[in-house]
Amino acid sequence: MNTPTEQLRPPVMAPGNYTRYKIILGGLGIVVPLLVAVLFYFKGIFKIEGADTYLRMLPAVNAGLNSLTALALLIGFYFVRQKNVLAHRTAMGTAFTLGGLFLLSYVAYHSQVESTHFGGTGAIRTIYFLLLLTHISLAVVTVGLVLFTLYFALTGQYTKHKAIARWTFPVWLYVSVTGVIVYLMISPYYT
Repeated sequence: MNTPTEQLRPPVMAPGNYTRYKIILGGLGIVVPLLVAVLFYFKGIFKIEGADTYLRMLPAVNAGLNSLTALALLIGFYFVRQKNVLAHRTAMGTAFTLGGLFLLSYVAYHSQVESTHFGGTGAIRTIYFLLLLTHISLAVVTVGLVLFTLYFALTGQYTKHKAIARWTFPVWLYVSVTGVIVYLMISPYYT
C-alpha cells in the first residue's frame, strides 16, 4: 500500500506473497488468447457432431453479454467517480464475470459453427471490417489489461490499479460496444 488513502481501503486478498496470483493471472493472459486462436483456426479438432444446431442462438446471447458488460463498466466508472469503492468493486466484478461468460460462449460457438460471412457491399463493408479489425485486435489486448487491472485491485496496489484502469476502461468499453455493433451488422447474414 503506497498512500494513506490506499491504507483506508484494504485489499481484497490478504497481504503477502502474491506470486501464485501473478502466475494464475499471467497464465490466463497467455492461455486465453491462445485457446481462442486454436479453437477458432483449428475448428475440426474439437468438433462435436450436431452441436452447431444447439449453439446458433449464441451470437445473440454474446451481444447481450457484451451490452451488459458495457453497462456494468459504465456503472463501475460512475461509482468510482463517486468514491463508492464497494459499489465500484461490485460493478467491476459483474463486468468481469459477464466478460468471462461471454468468452466461454464465444469459444463454444466459434469452435463448433462455421463463420458467417458479411454480405454487405461498398462503404458499409469497409466500415464493418474496420470495426471488426479494431474489435478483435483490442479484444486480445483487453484480456491482459483486465487481468492486470484486476490483480492490482485485488492486491491493494491502488496507485497501479488506477494508472492501468485509465487504459483498461476505454479499451474494454470499446470492445464491448463494438462487439454489439458487429453482431448487429452481421446478424442479417446468419443462416
